Amino acid sequence: MPHSPSSIGALVFVAGGLLAAPAGAVTVYVSNEKGNSISIIDGDSLEVMDTVEVGNRPRGIALGGDNRFLYICASDDDHIEILDTESLKIVGTLPSGPDPELMVISPDGKHLYVANEDDNLVTVIDLENGEASAEIPVGVEPEGMGVSPDGKTVVNTSETTNMAHFIDVSTFEISDNVLVDQRPRIAEFTADGEEVWVSSEIGGTVSVIDAATREIKHKITFEVAGLQPEALQPVGVRILKDRSKAFVALGPANRIAVIDGKTYEVTDYILVGQRVWQLALTPDETQLYSTNGVSNDVTVIDVANDKALKSIPVGSFPWGVAIKP
Repeated sequence: MPHSPSSIGALVFVAGGLLAAPAGAVTVYVSNEKGNSISIIDGDSLEVMDTVEVGNRPRGIALGGDNRFLYICASDDDHIEILDTESLKIVGTLPSGPDPELMVISPDGKHLYVANEDDNLVTVIDLENGEASAEIPVGVEPEGMGVSPDGKTVVNTSETTNMAHFIDVSTFEISDNVLVDQRPRIAEFTADGEEVWVSSEIGGTVSVIDAATREIKHKITFEVAGLQPEALQPVGVRILKDRSKAFVALGPANRIAVIDGKTYEVTDYILVGQRVWQLALTPDETQLYSTNGVSNDVTVIDVANDKALKSIPVGSFPWGVAIKP
């Protein structure tokens, strides 16, 4: 039986404050947008070890509560579902606005910031009591959500307004709007908090924004022999902690760009599955996982060598990916 919102909040609070993450190899969770399920991959065998049915059109997913809980944007159900990663049962729901797409958890684990695509809002959910504590008006069709390492700033991208909105979490108000290229998807802070990388799917670029000045300091572009420019559609972004490398999923180009995180030079392209979308790094940063929506699989990449190791079949239209240590 699902918990009430108040009991959910208590459960998350206890998990975040008292329980230690279980030891063992990594576990990879993949949301299957059209399969209404979560595929669970064993990081040792690189095989799917379980599939869990969830709500309608699961997209963005994130681990919280000391990795005890997987939060799932059930987009067509207009709420966030909570999957207990030990029992593999849905133990409750959290409120969100219409059509939640992506979310991010604050570094202290107390708040969940959710982009609600259909009502142009970012919803702030208090994970201690399981209630929505604020709604922040943003641009049209909000999607990407990034949070600074110090937890003081949240960045939301709006697909139709073509902006990255910098939100001050002390007031839950927008402090700056940065115009980027067409259809921004992902906002990703560097580990040092100095930059925010914003991918623009239709614009075909990644804007590197100075987090202090809120100015674009560089734009990364892409070129692959034999592919038309319109096929190069940046979506998912992941950056190594030391910024030696960054990875950008290029959608229907079926490739992941490898970028020098300090010079912004594209150094390689890795061929993966069809319509590569979201990315996740293992905690030790030795492997990268990509969701490939059209080929219904996940590609595992060796980060050191920029080589695809294996493609793992999952459910229908894999979208989001999260990794539990």
